[in-house]
Amino acid sequence: MTTTLVEYFGGVQNRLPEEAERVIKTLEEEGPMNKEELSLTAKVKRAVLDHIVMQLYALGLVDVATEGKSKMCSLTKLGYDFLKLKDAV
Repeated sequence: MTTTLVEYFGGVQNRLPEEAERVIKTLEEEGPMNKEELSLTAKVKRAVLDHIVMQLYALGLVDVATEGKSKMCSLTKLGYDFLKLKDAV
């Protein structure tokens, strides 16, 4: 069975916790930021944020890079595509 990207993203959106949308939208609006800033800006508890970032990373929507002692989070191209397709549906 072949699934389109729109159908796949629809399924992803239904399985992600509601906080994930806040995290993705924050990264879209504010750009790359460390987990502490992301937690505060997206209004997501740090323990929950770590779990969500790992889910989004596994899906290829978010990239996590180490800069010094910080973990910097940013949207990937697929993450931006996810937002465009999600809003179009």
